[in-house]
Amino acid sequence: MSADSLPAALALIGIVILVSSLLSGWVERTGIPPVAIFLLLGALLGPSGLNLVQLGLESPTLEWIATLGLVLVLFTDAIAMDFSEIRRPRRLLLMILGPATLIPAGITALAAWLLLDLAPLPSLMLGAALASTDPVMLRTLTRRSSLPPRVREALRLEGGINDVVLLPIIVLSILALSPASDNAAELGRHTVGLFVGGPVLGALVGFVAITLLERVRKQVSVRRDYESLYALGVAFTAFAAAEAFDGSGFLAAFAAGVVIAKLDVELCDCFLDYGQATAEMFLLFTFVAFGAGLIWTAGFSVADAPTLLFAVVALVARTVVLLPALASIGIERQNRWILALAGPRGLSSLLLVLLPVFAGIAGSERLFAITCLVVLLSVVIHGFGIALFLRRIEGPVAMAQAVSSAPVTTKPDSGAPVPERITLEELRRLQEAGHPAILADVRTDRSHAQDNLRARGAIRLPPDDAVRRARELGLEHHATVVLYCA
Repeated sequence: MSADSLPAALALIGIVILVSSLLSGWVERTGIPPVAIFLLLGALLGPSGLNLVQLGLESPTLEWIATLGLVLVLFTDAIAMDFSEIRRPRRLLLMILGPATLIPAGITALAAWLLLDLAPLPSLMLGAALASTDPVMLRTLTRRSSLPPRVREALRLEGGINDVVLLPIIVLSILALSPASDNAAELGRHTVGLFVGGPVLGALVGFVAITLLERVRKQVSVRRDYESLYALGVAFTAFAAAEAFDGSGFLAAFAAGVVIAKLDVELCDCFLDYGQATAEMFLLFTFVAFGAGLIWTAGFSVADAPTLLFAVVALVARTVVLLPALASIGIERQNRWILALAGPRGLSSLLLVLLPVFAGIAGSERLFAITCLVVLLSVVIHGFGIALFLRRIEGPVAMAQAVSSAPVTTKPDSGAPVPERITLEELRRLQEAGHPAILADVRTDRSHAQDNLRARGAIRLPPDDAVRRARELGLEHHATVVLYCA
């Protein structure tokens, strides 16, 4: 059954949602990369297994899956950006996104030219694709509580931004190799459209969408869960607008996400609460699509000695560059090793290297096959290796965190911080001492409607609309808000 058929597509989507939901807790506890699970699930559904999915490089289904996947990767990474985080580790961030991204890309490109006998521009495209740190694989790592906060911030920002550093290299190389760009004037026009028109249109779409949403909020309000879908609509609209005017739709989607993250924190939070799960399901679905034969047949078909040697260079280049670079700016030894080792290659590399394939660049199928091999090795080395490394340090780190974050037991009327959990007696003391304290009922609408019991003096803050409701009520910003849901 072809993946282009409706039953197969629905079966694939349904299986991804079921498996990812059932295994989410187990995956988080064990540290096993979910990418590996979904690649194997793809193999089970592919021609070697149940034969539900058959995808080739010429499949139009693969093209729209890859296009939507890259749009979602860039958009979700942009919208999750915290600009206060960017300001704090600025020196570390500049090191990771500058030399530690571009130098490994250059080393990998040089190895491709020398070991694989590729021309300079295809080598450059391969180097750029394989320098991309995969945000999907990094999410499993950055969610671990044992990871030091500084390392978590740096890895999250690297996974979210370095694609934008590398994407121009690939797109410019495609333009230079395209038969339609034979003269410098034509190449310059396309370049301006891609790297100026695309981001400008994306930012404009994001700004107009936020302005429109704000007006509707004030007049009739918008449900919080629908705001997350609205954010996805902004991403797809920005992509389409840029592509219609010969701009880069991918850069437009990233620019739209940056505008949302900067100008509308509430919409950004809505997306992170609701929309990111939808986006992540689709990205896992993309891994299943690649795992349904394509990544295995392409990767193993080029697994000869020169290509394996090249894969080793591609996987260690970032570590070799980062270790001394991080030492030069004073990063602690343990954090240095975690940052240097955690550079998985995954979905973003596959999506980037597919761009020249879909553009019809001669020899790009070989670039895709080499990338498949590197990604398979990275899933094993980075996915499982980093998990084992972290488990070794998890015990001491968890103990240190437990000691440093032990709860304070002083009482509210002593002037100390109010504990996260508060008893009714402590709430009464706060109120008697004249401290502004607000009791808020945050039960869901269904629970609230079915229970006739109400706390005396409590205000109603629906969990899916709490920020806007608090703003409407004009709550005291410096008050202590006590929440209850039972």
